[in-house]
Amino acid sequence: MKSKRIVILGVGNILLKDEGVGVRVIEKLGEQYRFPDNVKLVDGGTLGLQLLGTVADADCLIVVDAVRNEKPPGSLYRFESTDIPHRVAYKNSLHQVDLLEALAMSQVIGNTPETVIVGVEPEDISPWGMELTPAVREKVPELMKLVLKELDRLNIKYTSTEET
Repeated sequence: MKSKRIVILGVGNILLKDEGVGVRVIEKLGEQYRFPDNVKLVDGGTLGLQLLGTVADADCLIVVDAVRNEKPPGSLYRFESTDIPHRVAYKNSLHQVDLLEALAMSQVIGNTPETVIVGVEPEDISPWGMELTPAVREKVPELMKLVLKELDRLNIKYTSTEET
């Protein structure tokens, strides 16, 4: 039986403070964990529609991003495929619109991955700054746990780099 192809995709602009949280979580996951060959960590930055190949090649897609949802900064979210277009519509950034387009296009070409978005409410996405705000920075470990919980749900084994 072929293993499911799983992509953990961090998106966002690291030059816009909390907007880059998805990329930062991917970096930390890559530093602190080892994953099997069928799990791919992808720094999607602001590539949006250019991620179509990555999205279409996945059986399961876990997106990590900042999500504006009118809640207090640092609020955590988990959205499944059926809820994503409605919830992410609150997002103002172009990469998010393009990511939705990439998901829609993957349907057209015949492969729509099972998709989950985990995210955090940003406090500040104003230009320019590469540091996450304290409210978001303190949620990075919890976002990582949400990603790992999705892998657990998919029966994917991973190891901490501290164990090796």
